[in-house]
Amino acid sequence: MRGDAVRGHLDALLLAVLESGPLHGYAIITAVQERSDGALELRTGTVYPALNRLERLGMLTGSWQSVGARRRRCYELTDNGRRTLAGERTAWREFTSAIGAVLEPRPSA
Repeated sequence: MRGDAVRGHLDALLLAVLESGPLHGYAIITAVQERSDGALELRTGTVYPALNRLERLGMLTGSWQSVGARRRRCYELTDNGRRTLAGERTAWREFTSAIGAVLEPRPSA
């Protein structure tokens, strides 16, 4: 899938995979890839800046957790993030409906 297909939808994808609970960055990337059956491969250089931005905007909270000798930043949705995700889902349904109406028009009566 073309990389530009994700543009404009990255925030919604990140928020959606965090809906089920906290994850660290690599687990978020893996979850997006698995949910899309491998069609979406996000780059770390795209994901981490987006996670930092969503945290600054109050949609996520981040905390450092130790896994063995390694520290990882885990992210979790805030109430604001859940509201934003709900709005993104509504906007996505409206968008896909409008595009579908153009690409696959219903036959005229």
